[in-house]
Amino acid sequence: MASTEGLVPITRAYLAKFYDKYSFAPLSEDVDRLSNELRKCYRSFLTELPNRAGEELLISEMEWTPPHKIDENLWRNREQIEEILFLLEKRNWPMKLKGHATSADTAIATTVERLDAEMHGILTAVQSFQSASTEKIFNMVVTYMPQDFRCSLFKQQRERSERRKQAEVDAVISSGGSIRDKYSLLWKQQMERRRQLAQLGSASGVYKTLVKYLVGVPEVLLDFVRQINDHHGPMEEQRQRYGPPLYQLTSMTISIQIFLKMWWRHFDEVKLSKDDLLSLVEQSIHVYGSEFKRFLVFLGEVFENSPFLIPAEEAGAAELNQSDDFMEAVIPAGKTHEVRLTVDSVNSYIAWDFKLTSGKDVGFCLELISHSGESNVSSTYNIF
Repeated sequence: MASTEGLVPITRAYLAKFYDKYSFAPLSEDVDRLSNELRKCYRSFLTELPNRAGEELLISEMEWTPPHKIDENLWRNREQIEEILFLLEKRNWPMKLKGHATSADTAIATTVERLDAEMHGILTAVQSFQSASTEKIFNMVVTYMPQDFRCSLFKQQRERSERRKQAEVDAVISSGGSIRDKYSLLWKQQMERRRQLAQLGSASGVYKTLVKYLVGVPEVLLDFVRQINDHHGPMEEQRQRYGPPLYQLTSMTISIQIFLKMWWRHFDEVKLSKDDLLSLVEQSIHVYGSEFKRFLVFLGEVFENSPFLIPAEEAGAAELNQSDDFMEAVIPAGKTHEVRLTVDSVNSYIAWDFKLTSGKDVGFCLELISHSGESNVSSTYNIF
C-alpha cells in the first residue's frame, strides 16, 4: 500500500499548470474542409429526391451537437464508427453495388472493402485507449489500498460488476437491439461507473460496508474519487484544453455516417459522379482516422503522465498562482479580522497564504460554520 502522507487530490489549477507542457498541434485543415464538403454533398442529394421532407427529417434526427465530456465523445465516436462499419458491410450495400453491375461498381466495391478494414483499425484504437484509461484509474486506486484480502474483495466486486455489464450488452445485441441501443446502454454503464467511484469516495451505496468496515481507504483517495468527475472539477481543465479538437472529430464522423447512409439509400438516383463521391468518403475516412489516432496517442501520453495525488504544498502554490485575490488589512491589537469562504463540504481543501508587515504577531484559526449556524473549530489557534 503506497503512502498518501502529505498528499492531496489534483486540483484544476495544478492541472492547468501541468497541461501547459502538453500542447496539442491543431487538427489538419482537411478535417473542417472535408466535413463541410460531406454536409454540403448529402444536403445536395435532397434536391434530387422526390420525398425531400422525409429525408430532411432523417438528417435532422441524425445531426447532433457533440457532448461536452471527453469520455462521452469517445463513446459517441465509437458509436458512429460502428454505424459506418454497418453500412460498409457487403450485406448492407446498395443492390447494384452488390451485383457489380458495371466496372465502376466493381472499383467502388474494392475501395469500400478497403475502407471497412481502415474503420476496423480506428475502432480498435479507441477501444484500446478506453481500456488503458480505465485500467490506469483502477490500478491507481488499488495502489493506495491495503494489499491484502480487503483489496481482493474490492477487485472481486469490480469483476462481478463488469461481467454483469457485459451480460447486459450481450442481451441487447442478441435481442436485435440497434447500435444506438447498444451505445445508450454502454454510456449508461459508464455513468454507473462514475457513480460507483463517487460512492467509494463518500462510503455509500455498494461500497458502504467495504469502505467503512473492511478497506480503510486513505481519506485523500476518497476525496480524489469523489471529485475527479465533478462538472467543475479537475477534469474540466482537460475538457477546456483538449475538448475542441475532439468535438471536431466527433462532428466529422457524424457527417461521414450521414453521407454514406444517404448515398447508399439513393445510390442509383444521385446524379453526382460516383467517382467523386467515392473519393470524398475515402479522403474523409483516411483523414478522420489519422487525426483521431493522433489525438488518442497525444491524450494517452498526457493521461499517462498526469498525477492524481500531489503534495499539498504544490497544490497550494498552484492555486495561489491562479488567484488574483489579494487583500491588505489593518488589525488593531486585541481585535479579530474575519474572512468568510464558501466550501462544498467539511473535506474541502483551502490554500491560505498571508504575511505580516508590522513585525507583530497574529493569531490564526479556522472554523467551519454549518447551514444551521453551528460552529466547529477545524484548526487550533496558532500564533504566527
